[in-house]
Amino acid sequence: MNQLSNLEKKIGVSFKNKKILENAFVHRSYLNEHKSHLIPSNEKLEFLGDSVLSLITSMYLYSKYPSLHEGDYTEIKSSIVKTGSLADASRKLGLGMYLFLSKGEEEGKGRENTNILADCFEALIAAIFIDSGFDRAYEFVVTYLFGDQLARIVEKKEYFAAKSKLQEVVQGRYKQTPLYKIQKEDGPEHDMTFTVTVSVRDKEVGTGIGKSKKEAEEKAATIALKALKINNS
Repeated sequence: MNQLSNLEKKIGVSFKNKKILENAFVHRSYLNEHKSHLIPSNEKLEFLGDSVLSLITSMYLYSKYPSLHEGDYTEIKSSIVKTGSLADASRKLGLGMYLFLSKGEEEGKGRENTNILADCFEALIAAIFIDSGFDRAYEFVVTYLFGDQLARIVEKKEYFAAKSKLQEVVQGRYKQTPLYKIQKEDGPEHDMTFTVTVSVRDKEVGTGIGKSKKEAEEKAATIALKALKINNS
C-alpha cells in the first residue's frame, strides 16, 4: 500500500477507500495462489471502467468537437480507447509495478502484458469514479489518456479506418474486395501477436503486425493504401 500512495501523489488523487485502489491492481491469477486474499480481482472494476471510459470519451468529443458527425465520433472513439492506447497510458504511469500477479504471470512478463495493462487502466478509472466521482475520473482520463494524442488523431484525421477506405477504393476500381490472410500467430494465448497480409487482385500489397487480428488488418490496410498511392483522408 505504501507504493500505491506514491501513485496517488503522481495522479493527484487521494483515495478515501484505499481498498478500492488496491482492488484495481489485483489480477485474477494472483488469487489462484493466494486463496485467503480478501480483495477480489479487478475484473468487475475493469467492466465498470470500460463503461465509464466510453461515457467520458463520448462527452468529451461531443463538447470539444461539435462540428464533427456521429460517424466521426465513433471512429475517433475506437482509435483512442483501443487496447494499445490504454496499455501505453498504463506504461507511462508505471501501473505495471503495482500489479498483484501470480508467479507464472510474473515470469511471463505480465507487468508488460498489453491486455493486463489495458484492463488495469480501466479498473483504475472505475476505482477513481467510485471513490471520487465522475468529474475526477473525467479529469484523469483527459490528462493521462487523451493528452495531446486525441487532438493529433482529430487534426490529422488518423481516425479514418484504413480498412474501410481500402475496401471502398478497391471495390470502386476493381469491383472486388481486398483479401486478408493471417500468416502467423505468435506468443502465448493471453498475449498473441498476429501477422496479416492483404491482397488486391491476387497481389499482396500490405503486411501488418498487431496484438489482435483487427489491429493487424488495419496496419496492413494502411500500408496497402500507401502502396496503391491512395491518400487516407
